[in-house]
Amino acid sequence: MPFTAEHKQRTRQRIVECARELFNRRGFEDVSIDEIMRRAGLTRGGFYNHFKTKEELFAEAVSAYLHFDPAQRWKNVRIDRTACGTALGRQVVEAYLSSAHLDDVEGQCPLIALPSDTARAGPRARQAYCNLLQHLAGMLASSLDDGNNDGNARERSLAITALCVGGMVLARTIDDAAFADEVRRAARAVAMELIGPSSG
Repeated sequence: MPFTAEHKQRTRQRIVECARELFNRRGFEDVSIDEIMRRAGLTRGGFYNHFKTKEELFAEAVSAYLHFDPAQRWKNVRIDRTACGTALGRQVVEAYLSSAHLDDVEGQCPLIALPSDTARAGPRARQAYCNLLQHLAGMLASSLDDGNNDGNARERSLAITALCVGGMVLARTIDDAAFADEVRRAARAVAMELIGPSSG
């Protein structure tokens, strides 16, 4: 009896999630299709029912983070999707630059985990990475937009995004835990200043 479309979709999502966690931990090159499928509880042959290449899977694993909900993975970290204005922006920064995010290697944002891998990847993976970056910056821009349409909200959102991603990349690569936390907290403090006080 053939599998239902719903079963196939769930299986695909499981493969993507397992791949994302492995890519986050070890990078694109050091993770094999066999390893991904084994972690997903499947055989290598099943891979090609869902993806043509590992790079196609890589692009989808990056894109999957667009739907990431921190509350499902990180204790005491959540984003209220109904929030608006600077209240939303502050929640996004608080979640992104949280110690929970820093500690979660497998669950971290691909913007932090995979910039070098993406730079060497094909156009589909680079586009997925760019879309994720634009999504984060867009969320922040919408929380900053005061209706003036002078471009300032976009510029500030890009600066905040750079602080979030760059701060976490640096904190992730530092062996000294106290210094790493200092970098993370400094990036968060400046990002919060750029957002301004909560509006909600």
